Amino acid sequence: MVAVWAEADLVVADEFRDGNVPAKQDPLTCAQLAFAALPSDLTARYFRGDSACHENGLLDWLKDPARAQEPGGAIGFAVSAVLSPPLAAAVREVEDKAWKTFGKEDDGTLRQWAEVDFVPGEKSEHKDRQPLRYVGLRLLKPQGVLFADGSDRHFHAVVTNRKLDGGLLLNWHREKAGTVEHVHDEVKNWLGGGHLPSQHFAANAAWFKLALLTYNLVSATRGLCFAAEERTVRMKKFRLLLIHTAGRMNRNNCVMGLRLCASPETIARMQKVWAVFALPTQATAAVPLGRGKGGPGG
Repeated sequence: MVAVWAEADLVVADEFRDGNVPAKQDPLTCAQLAFAALPSDLTARYFRGDSACHENGLLDWLKDPARAQEPGGAIGFAVSAVLSPPLAAAVREVEDKAWKTFGKEDDGTLRQWAEVDFVPGEKSEHKDRQPLRYVGLRLLKPQGVLFADGSDRHFHAVVTNRKLDGGLLLNWHREKAGTVEHVHDEVKNWLGGGHLPSQHFAANAAWFKLALLTYNLVSATRGLCFAAEERTVRMKKFRLLLIHTAGRMNRNNCVMGLRLCASPETIARMQKVWAVFALPTQATAAVPLGRGKGGPGG
């Protein structure tokens, strides 16, 4: 389980779990760790999640009025709702005229939203609290075109505490597919996180943590050192831009040098990385190591 700070493209919390632990089991701990890791000077906080986050403990914590007293204020959230039979029936009972089109897929499928009159009957729903809002999503195929299951429409829903226009809310919620899914793809397929090295749980957890730390370093490098058009490149292009650069070390009069076989743009990019992530060494220190006022060893 991974929590990603979307704007900064950084992993702020994670849990490495046994393979038989369902995704919906106790997502609250990871969410709390993620929000606790954010800078204290933030003025707005939001949470987007898939249906694994449609869990009473997490939703109760997110919507608790006490969140408004914390640094960053209340947490606005939108979570893919699990279509239980009562909720599925409520979504399908929405009249046709209530559905509003807010988007169109490349194949002509209409994306429509509507308010869903639904209040769950779980014990976590307290009578003195405002019930959460359910926004329905209907995917409607053009006439004569069907989904693989033979129907011309699919229904989904999002549970939220935000008062945003339904179309804007669904688009905002859908944007999580451009963050956390890409993080999983890079971590597992490009940084080795999906190829566990050991039969021991702790060793595999450490391996996955290292993959996440590497992702954060790569993301920080892209955001702080790359040109604007290069900040969204994936790992394959990142390697070509920065890592796969041929060079040769040489030494002349006790001075170590590096000669690069690269374009001026590549060299400038590397110099930017060295400037942003400067590491003091004996060669760069104001007073060389081992050379105090008393001379060598002084």
